[in-house]
Amino acid sequence: MSTPVPDPSAVVAGLVDLLDLRPLDVDPALSAPTTVAAFEGDSNPQPGGHVFGGQVMGQAVTAVGRTAPEGRRIHSMYSYFLAPGDPRHPIRFQVDALRDGGSFSVRRVLATQPGRTADEGERTILAMTASFQEEQDGLEHSEHAPEAPDPDGLPTTAEVLAGIDHPVARYWSTQRPIDIRHVTDPIYLRPDANGGATDTQMVWMRTLAPVAADALVHDAILAFASDYTPFEPILRRQGLSWMTPGLKMATIDHAIWWHRHVRADEWLLYVQRSPSAAGGRGLTHGQVFDRAGDLVATVTQEGMIRARGA
Repeated sequence: MSTPVPDPSAVVAGLVDLLDLRPLDVDPALSAPTTVAAFEGDSNPQPGGHVFGGQVMGQAVTAVGRTAPEGRRIHSMYSYFLAPGDPRHPIRFQVDALRDGGSFSVRRVLATQPGRTADEGERTILAMTASFQEEQDGLEHSEHAPEAPDPDGLPTTAEVLAGIDHPVARYWSTQRPIDIRHVTDPIYLRPDANGGATDTQMVWMRTLAPVAADALVHDAILAFASDYTPFEPILRRQGLSWMTPGLKMATIDHAIWWHRHVRADEWLLYVQRSPSAAGGRGLTHGQVFDRAGDLVATVTQEGMIRARGA
């Protein structure tokens, strides 16, 4: 029996709903003097029963963005992933205002969930610091995107994984709200055909359907989408694929710098390479370009990555 393919607009609407956090009351007696707001969000079920790290980052961007002064938009954020999320429990986001200057504002957010035991109490699963800036003129220059084929002529993830009867393949093919199209050969099922000779890859990405939402939602979606593929340049360099037996990966930290703001429902070229892997960790550096070839964001991620026998 073939897997039903959901309406792309419904999948994207689910992502927008996921990023639309519920406000919570803040008890001054139980909060720090800098705490300005708290929110709550849910999780989408993932294969394997985990919470997607990009989801928590996207929700955290929403939380801090709602507390920034009007007219100031996120330009950088740094996240530490401290514990795996449990999709059975809502995630609480507590926001602290660290600074509001003449042009910049800095916020910190802690994402927490109930502990796994009654004695554990609340546990922090993510800590993020983010900076916001009002729109200003200044010096400008930018790297330009490398040559890449048009995304509309590249196969979709569903086409690449057609006929693969596996829960993860079905999820990536039908449930991911981001349309990811590889310029370099996908390594979902098998290692890079170059045999580990390259650590660089390019993917086009955008939401599966248009997003009629404010600017903060598009910034949060970029954070969400940026977490899908950073491990792949490391896997390419090592001659591995997502299906390599015994492979274990988890994000340690993830940083984004927004140079220019874009819509997440328009094609973006994500160029990634891995300059280092050592000590059970791998580093990926990414650049995000718009369709015109302008650099709009820079992404850096370090992750734990272990393969059986390595």
